[in-house]
Amino acid sequence: MIHINPYYANLKDSFLFYETKNRAAAFEAAHPEMRLLRLGIGDVTLPLAPVVIEALHRAVEEQAHRESFHGYMPELGMDFMKRAAAANYARRGVELEPEEIFICYGIGDDLGSVGSLFAQENRVAVVEPAYPAYVDTNVMAGREILPVPGNEENGFLPLPGPELDAELVYLCSPNNPTGAAYSRTQLQQWVDWANARGAVILFDAAYEAFITEPEVPHSIYELPGAKTCAIELFSLSKGAGFTGTRLGYTVVPKALVREGRSLQAMWVRNRSTCTNGVSYLLQRAGEAALTEEGLRQSRENLAIYRQNAKTLTAVLDRRSVRYFGGQNAPYIWFRCPGGMDSWSFFDWLMERAGIVGTPGVGFGACGEGWFRFSCFGRAEDTAEAAGRLEALL
Repeated sequence: MIHINPYYANLKDSFLFYETKNRAAAFEAAHPEMRLLRLGIGDVTLPLAPVVIEALHRAVEEQAHRESFHGYMPELGMDFMKRAAAANYARRGVELEPEEIFICYGIGDDLGSVGSLFAQENRVAVVEPAYPAYVDTNVMAGREILPVPGNEENGFLPLPGPELDAELVYLCSPNNPTGAAYSRTQLQQWVDWANARGAVILFDAAYEAFITEPEVPHSIYELPGAKTCAIELFSLSKGAGFTGTRLGYTVVPKALVREGRSLQAMWVRNRSTCTNGVSYLLQRAGEAALTEEGLRQSRENLAIYRQNAKTLTAVLDRRSVRYFGGQNAPYIWFRCPGGMDSWSFFDWLMERAGIVGTPGVGFGACGEGWFRFSCFGRAEDTAEAAGRLEALL
């Protein structure tokens, strides 16, 4: 008789976005006269940069001719895409070899695979509130999860202490959902802790394009010692609008060695076995997105999202509502007014103002009593939502 993975039984129901969608749909059916404004989903709404579209068209045309047709891609990524990613790091003063960069379809896929580099008995620290996949992928693997609580007192940026007894740690900075971002000094504490302990940091850099403050690093590799303790996962989804296009990369430095083995070499073996490479078309699009012109054009869209954040935080400022994020990240994380819990505020906000957001408790127990707004909506919808919110508060 076959035996299935018993650890799936330990997963909690993934109901957050399913439940918000169902509640919003029920409200719309009961109130067809009310236009709901959705500030919950973290999906982009502006089109890809023109230089990216041009690159896609050229790549499609290449596929129409025998002499320029491309079949299977290298499992680890095309050299041109790896070089483009390395050049993007070099702009920040970070030197990486192309062999340390692995092209993927986005962070989500590699989050589910990178854990295979580590034994089941490793304990996993997760800074909470957190993106649910950090927890769920390790629950599926049967690992012990050690929550590292973020809260208002520590600015939702907890730091490692001597009591933290873990071998793996997930960090996301700027953070989803809180928008809080570690300074260089704070992130260096995590790097030093990991090197001293022989632990490994899995660093999610999905939102680095939104960073505006110079003391906030865009990559963990900007810090001394990071190459010997950190794997970085990077996505073009938010910074370049690739949520529906799907492209990213994972960096595993050659200097990252544990128990005498190179994790970079292990990841080469993993990817060579478990993938058939990323589409040629998408890699050409990613290469274009990481050119100077591609980055410049994407910044035009980012400016609109940043203005959305300013529009919403201005209301919270005038109404004296405590919040985090909105500056280095596309999310605003604020305390539910009147002592309401997250789901009660979700219903109240939707029923009174026709605004849909995301209950903070869906990102872990540390999120109870907090709420997340996304700044990825259309500017006119965000402005209308801000007006409704101010009238309500």
